[in-house]
Order: sequence, then structure tokens, then C-alpha cells
Amino acid sequence: MRLRASLACLAAFAPAVTGAQSTLSGAEQRIRETVEKSHEQAVTYLQKVVNIPSNTLKFAGVKAVGMVFKASLDSLGFTTKWVTLPAEVGRAGHLVAEHKGKPGAVRIMLIGHLDTVVEPDGPTWVRTDSIAKGVGTGDIKGGDVVILYALKALQAAGSLKDMNISIIFTGDEEHPGEPLAIDRKDLIDMGKRSDIALAFEGGNKSDVTVARRGASSWRVTATGRQGHSAGVFSPGAGYGAIYELARIVNGFREQLAGEQYLTFNVGTIVGGTDVDYDTVGVKGSAASKLNIISKSAIAHGDLRFISEDQKERTRNKMREIVAKHLAGTDAKITFLDEYPAMAPTPGNLKLLEYYDGASQALGYGRVEALDPGRRGAGDISFVGPILDGLDGLGAIGTGSHAPDERVNLNALKMQTERTAIFLERIGKLPSTNFSRTPASGNH
Repeated sequence: MRLRASLACLAAFAPAVTGAQSTLSGAEQRIRETVEKSHEQAVTYLQKVVNIPSNTLKFAGVKAVGMVFKASLDSLGFTTKWVTLPAEVGRAGHLVAEHKGKPGAVRIMLIGHLDTVVEPDGPTWVRTDSIAKGVGTGDIKGGDVVILYALKALQAAGSLKDMNISIIFTGDEEHPGEPLAIDRKDLIDMGKRSDIALAFEGGNKSDVTVARRGASSWRVTATGRQGHSAGVFSPGAGYGAIYELARIVNGFREQLAGEQYLTFNVGTIVGGTDVDYDTVGVKGSAASKLNIISKSAIAHGDLRFISEDQKERTRNKMREIVAKHLAGTDAKITFLDEYPAMAPTPGNLKLLEYYDGASQALGYGRVEALDPGRRGAGDISFVGPILDGLDGLGAIGTGSHAPDERVNLNALKMQTERTAIFLERIGKLPSTNFSRTPASGNH
């Protein structure tokens, strides 16, 4: 299912796109030729960064990958810096790069990351013809290389000098540090200085991401009157904490399940007379006897949503369900914000039209909007409430977050070409063509 079909009403709000010509200009053809000529160099570069183990908690490896990209961006005329995070955040830091071009031209923010989920012991790159296997080949070091080699092609064509481009490669996208307000401050601040955001998580040939669901967590704590089980359900003893918690989570299922793009998973439940629960480690223990009415119970889960409106409506309904207590019980629910939603907007669809035009001009076919139900939260979500953007522009492969992750090297060239032509077409346009109006995120 394509998001375009389910959100057709947005098309009425999307401004007409006049810059998505169906053929390549002479300058664009030269940009394409530069990408083609540098393809094997890009593959070698990807091999180099993949062979530097950079699991999120391997700080030295994360920074080492960052320094490789830093040197390359320095050579393109970017002003770069490594952002060291406070010790309490417990993460390696982020690479930030800025390129100032023509005043008044659109300010473009490019997002990647340096860390991986899997922690290999050493180099993992293995190439077989047009397929390469290695940790991070697709998620997301391949996407980072797409960014770099698209910019190299633009520089060779003389186009980069006029473009306003900011880049952030976070060091902990796969396992963000806390508090997020500090860990993602540089990302959000960059978003406030930009007009559009483009993120390079793993892509597909025929679709890109115009919306990503947000993610938050919830926790219900229920209490009951501890007593002999012979009296359970009676007016004096009540139902106990576990029955109260069961009522609540079943109420969530009965009254909230089925709304498009809304999910609310119950991750853990513990209950009994003596309950211990670690909210950070998401683990707990409980003890009791079979003839004792439970005194306490805890359920912990996540909530995923396509917009702030959907999130708040759902939270309010969950509060209502929690408040209708069984006899002899009490309960409360708390929420923790994590990733905001990247809601679908007319501006996102406008950018999709430009990207689709670039793809068709290159002969790679149509590009449509990916169903956001197939995509989790990502770094672009933190700036989604601020500005319009696209995600899923990165490398194409399989096995993300697994030791046998693979990337299609021929598709790496395609993604680099599409990105370079896309940036060429929008990079010199006025900032006002893309600045989000306050109402655009509400459609």
C-alpha cells in the first residue's frame, strides 16, 4: 500500500512543481558522468568506513568513522567540527559540517549517522561482484557515502559553491543517549537554521519516506489491597492490582486498536505482592503466594503515531481507560516522549515531486511515497515538526541490523546520481520556495 493513495487529500495542498523536468540538462549529464567515473572510488571509500567497527557504544570507532568523513568534507570547503557530548549522555558525539553558499538560496540539511547496531570484532567487508556484505554497509554508512559522492559531483560541476548545505552525522542514532534534549540539541538547532531536511537511511528503488511515525513510551502502575485470596472480588478486598492492570491493557486493545498508523505495544508486565521494576533496563521481578491478592502491578510499553494530534488523542483515551478503576484498586499512567512524528505535509510531497523528476530524468523510473507503517522513527523525526523533508534516500540493501548486512553497489551509484541531480535542481532555488508555513504541518 502506498501512502500517496491513503493521503491523496494532501495533493490539493501541494504547490505545483515547475522544476521537475523530465530530461537531463547538459550540466546534469556531466554530474551524472562524474558519479559514474567515481563509482569504484566510492565503493573503496565505503569499504574503508565499514571496516572501522563503530557500534554505538564503541566511542573510539564512532569518532574514527566521523574523522574520515570530516577530512573529506573539509576538502570540499565545508566548515566541520566534532561535537563532544556531556559525559552524562554517555555517547561518542556527532559530526557537524556547514557550507555557506548564495544568500537567500534554500538551506538544505543532510542527515546521516556513524554508528551501527552490530558490534563486530574487526573488518567485515566482503565483496562479490555488485554485492558487498559488511556491518553498516546499508544502515547507514552507504547512505553517508551517497551524500559525500553526490557533493563531490556537484563540486566538480561548479554547483556546490552556491549551495547552502548543513550536514549532521549523529554518533548514536541506533541507541540515542539521554536526555534526548541534550543529545539531539545540535540536530534540532540545525533544523531551525534550515528550510528542508533530507535523511539517508536505507532506501528503495521506487519509493521514499515522506512520513515516519513517532515513538514514545507509557507505563501503568496499578495497586490493590493485599489480602487473602478467598476474599477476592468482594467489596472489602477488591480485585487486586493484577486484575486492574489486565482490565486496563485489555481496554487499550478493545478501544484503540485498528486506527491507521497507531500502535501501542505492551512490552513487559510484572505483578504480585513484592514488585521491583527497572524502567531504564526494562526488566523487573515479582514475588507472592498463590493465595494472596496482588498489591502492585506494572505494565510498560511503547506508543507509535503519525502526528502529534494522533498521539495526544490516544494518550487522553488511555488516561480515561486507566481512570475507571475496579473496586479496591487504583492506577496511574505516565508517558515519556522519545521521537516526535514526521507527519506527512504538502511540503514533503513537493520535495518528492522534485526527487521523482530527477529519478525519471535519469531513467530510473517513478518514485512514490512509502507507507509510514513500514518505517520506524529516525533522526529526521526530531526536525519533522520544524521543517519539511524526505527520508530513505540512502543505500539499498538487505539484512539491516544483522551481521550479514548487504548493500547493492550498482544501486549505490543510482542513489548517488539521484541525490546529486535532486540537489542540483533545488539547491539554488529561493529559500522561500521551501520554507514551511505555520499551517502546512496541520493538513
